[in-house]
Amino acid sequence: MNGTIVVSQLGARMHYAVPRILAREGQLGQFFTDICGTKSWPALLGKMPAGLLPRAVRRLAGRVPSGVPAELITDFPLFGLRSGIRRLRIENALEEISHAVWAGSHFSTLVARRGFHDAAGLYAYSGDALEQIEAAKRQGMWTAVEQIVAPRRVLETILEEEMRRFPDWAGPPKRNPFADTLAARERAEWQIADCIVCPSAFVRDHVVAEGGPAERCVVIPYGVDAEERFGPPGRTPGPLRVLAVGEVGLRKGSPYVLQAAERLGAAARIRMVGPDRLPTSIRRRLGRSVELRGIVPRQQIAGEYHWADVFLLPSLCEGSATVVYEALAAGLPVITTYSTGSVVRDGVEGLVVPERDPQAIVEAIRHLAENETLRAKLSENARRTAREHTVEKYGRRLLDTLSRLQPGGVP
Repeated sequence: MNGTIVVSQLGARMHYAVPRILAREGQLGQFFTDICGTKSWPALLGKMPAGLLPRAVRRLAGRVPSGVPAELITDFPLFGLRSGIRRLRIENALEEISHAVWAGSHFSTLVARRGFHDAAGLYAYSGDALEQIEAAKRQGMWTAVEQIVAPRRVLETILEEEMRRFPDWAGPPKRNPFADTLAARERAEWQIADCIVCPSAFVRDHVVAEGGPAERCVVIPYGVDAEERFGPPGRTPGPLRVLAVGEVGLRKGSPYVLQAAERLGAAARIRMVGPDRLPTSIRRRLGRSVELRGIVPRQQIAGEYHWADVFLLPSLCEGSATVVYEALAAGLPVITTYSTGSVVRDGVEGLVVPERDPQAIVEAIRHLAENETLRAKLSENARRTAREHTVEKYGRRLLDTLSRLQPGGVP
């Protein structure tokens, strides 16, 4: 074995941070992915005028892992095309999880069949890794799986409770057999992987509670390089400007944002940026108290952070939301929950409120609106903490962990 590491990843998660970090250090053995904008038919699409391509196709063609040499990339474009078409047809959570099971197992099998280029280790992602890990272990490789969000069974339990609380948002709870399959895949991955990488203590705690081996779990917070793009908040006179970024729905705590906005009235301006699959009646109700911006192109998102005075993400279940790191880099005090898996500390970079508590959100917003000195202090701390959570420093933490898995590494 040559001491290198294979990375397997569906999509462009974190702008390909892990393969880019390993490539920069000369430790990347091969990068497996579904679609790459520099290879096969996506490369041809990338040469066409953007105006001629639908948005979804532009996103696929724009998947470019900068810094990863082309000879170290293996893609599966036909699988990627088939998966992309299936995703466009998804209409509900059941279909979404069904697709996740199909795509993860199919992709993992393709990677396992292709081989690992004499690498020493494999880095893959939860739900998409089982067949690869089994094949890698048969070849004597070490393996690491990243649990990108809380375990599926935990997430399903939370969503079922929210559906009972807010049936108008997503309909009554329905048993999803595909969720059980996905949860079983996760548990099997934990049992055979040498390391379970968790982006937050929230994720680690739930992996252990679901039967994962605590001694093999390691917490590695993410990082973003955003401070140079996101200038200081553009504070203007008037009500406090509160920004939420992410899909509008039950998992993100959006019903509680709506309840808080209705109680606050004109005392604050709340803007929500992100996609949604909400019924028309809920979207109409939201629109009376919240500014719904929908999907904002990535190149324009900095303007949203610049607009805001405060960032709000009261999620019920995350891994470690990267939008919070971006908000910190923008110098925004963050109102969030423990379940968001963030690095925000209560009273340091922002305010940590209980889950499912709209009144706590109201009080936090009012407290920040009335205390300019506190906002300034939290903003300064936010930027300081963001500088400790760049992609470079995330890479150092990740490399240190993976080095311990190499033969002869420090345990």
